[in-house]
Amino acid sequence: MSAFGIEQTQWDTHDVFVLRDARHGRCARVARRGANLVSLEQTVDGITHALIDGYRDADELVRCPSSRSAIMAPFANRIADARYTFDGKSYDMQPGVEAQRGIRHGFVRMVDFDVARQQVDIDSVAITFTTSMIRPGAFPGYPFAIDLAVNYTLDAQGLSLTVSMRNVGDTAAPCFFGWHPYFRFDSDVDTWELQVPAKQLVLTSPELLPLSGAEAFQSLDEAPQGLDFRKAKPIGTTKIDNAYADLVRDADGRVRTRLRDPRSGLRISMWQERGVVLAFTADTVSRDMRRAVALEPMESMSNAFNRPDCADAIRLEPGAERVFRCGVEIDQP
Repeated sequence: MSAFGIEQTQWDTHDVFVLRDARHGRCARVARRGANLVSLEQTVDGITHALIDGYRDADELVRCPSSRSAIMAPFANRIADARYTFDGKSYDMQPGVEAQRGIRHGFVRMVDFDVARQQVDIDSVAITFTTSMIRPGAFPGYPFAIDLAVNYTLDAQGLSLTVSMRNVGDTAAPCFFGWHPYFRFDSDVDTWELQVPAKQLVLTSPELLPLSGAEAFQSLDEAPQGLDFRKAKPIGTTKIDNAYADLVRDADGRVRTRLRDPRSGLRISMWQERGVVLAFTADTVSRDMRRAVALEPMESMSNAFNRPDCADAIRLEPGAERVFRCGVEIDQP
């Protein structure tokens, strides 16, 4: 009999799928709304530790405060002034709005995904969510057709995501993926040890938009010492809301950003295969300020739709598909 299983439950009116790994004492809950990871738990010596700081109730799942565990597509983080130009045409994602313009985190946080596939075998459990909501006319300033699929797999290593975007339209489209999980332990953030395997810090404007061109990138040899986490060290009182680039892969091709709780000995490794990673200590989050740390794997950087140096990374030709993989490895004490 497999140690893995899946069941469907309800959170108010929302479908939630519970992925279980009894052998390793793990459980992940994923809502159909936004294909959102509501929780990830690890049991050690009879004590269950919550590793994801997700939405607390169904109302938050609908309102999406702080975009907790948000699937970000067809773009991640910010687009400056909600405007961009692609293939010589200009687009406005907030037509008629002049003051306080800005758009973040894509379109699918409030979409009810379809469940395309569930699979349980001897060494894993998986579920795939799909949506075809990204279509011309559905969202202002984005007249492109993208099919999105999000697969969650729970196995001996932890939880992995495989996300595919397919251009089902007749013209090339700008798109890229990001994920916005907040991680937590049962102790003080200041004591947690962070390691970010990167060579460069992304410099931003006061609006948290990356600077233009090469000015956006600063070697970590020259960056403020408090933001250099190439070697694991306690976060302390450092406030972090920064992306890191020129990521360093391990021998297996994965880039691992690590967060460890010295008190429990638990460690998570947020991994990705390419792109940039953004770390955020939640100092500006109104709910439970500085109680969690967001580690966000992204295919490309914030405002990529407006950056010539990101043009190749975000371009998807008609009929083409691009896949991004990331996930959370869990190391027990």
